[in-house]
Amino acid sequence: MTVNRKQRFKVQELADEFGVSARTILRDLQELSELGVPLYSEVGPHGGYQVVRERVLPPIAFTEEEAVAMFFAVHALRHYASLPFEAESASALRKFYHYMPKDVQERIDRMKDRVDFITPARSTEAPHLAILLDAAVYRKVLAIDYESKDEERADRLIQPVCIYAHQGLWYCTAYCFLRQGFRVFRCDRIRAAAPTDTEPLDLGSIRDSRLATAAPLHPMRLLAKLSRTGVQHCESELWLAPMLRVQEDGSGVIDQDVSRHDMLFYADFFIGLGHEVVLEGPSELKDAIRRKLHELLVRYQ
Repeated sequence: MTVNRKQRFKVQELADEFGVSARTILRDLQELSELGVPLYSEVGPHGGYQVVRERVLPPIAFTEEEAVAMFFAVHALRHYASLPFEAESASALRKFYHYMPKDVQERIDRMKDRVDFITPARSTEAPHLAILLDAAVYRKVLAIDYESKDEERADRLIQPVCIYAHQGLWYCTAYCFLRQGFRVFRCDRIRAAAPTDTEPLDLGSIRDSRLATAAPLHPMRLLAKLSRTGVQHCESELWLAPMLRVQEDGSGVIDQDVSRHDMLFYADFFIGLGHEVVLEGPSELKDAIRRKLHELLVRYQ
């Protein structure tokens, strides 16, 4: 790990760092070379050793517990229909398993059916995750064809900031040049994505973008009291958990400004909580819930 971290080094430098003789370091470097670490040496007063910068990483030694942990970390991703590095993760997992000692393979085989990280199975795919992640990392502006939840198609210019997965779906936080602000896009609704020559903006930190997407448009004050069961339901919702204030007895309170244009979304959500929530405001949200419940009663009369 030390020689891989250094751009260039001398034998005596490593000997001093580890408190051993130069002969010991030379023997260790020989063993590293035999293991496959691509070492290159230069003679002369300005010579020394360096690791050849290749696309293949040098070997890393794992303990048995580290190897098992790494295997299941990658194994857990199999539930996602789409990944930004789908083929690579499957290939890495096969290599990792293949070169493990036989007893570690047997241990993993016994554990496979006894531990899992469940993610909701989704039939939709998000084929543009890799280009979205690349644009976020290297500050590129993309032209996308986006389909809204109403199935309306529109062309957008966006500058991705990050992608994240939640309940089996992928989302992309990005600056939208049309709306001139940060928006969150469902990645499976992006039908096409391509880089453009548009000059990227300085969008600040990822934290700034998250705060901007959380800022409500045309705010209304949401006040709700939750039972302990209601709190557990809300804690599982990525968008709602930051609004939640949990009491000592396990119950909770939501007292937060939210966007008025999300009224129908909140109405559906609180209907789903049933008796686990008491909504105290706003009155417009209560009215929306009553209308939806009336429509359901009419449907099932």
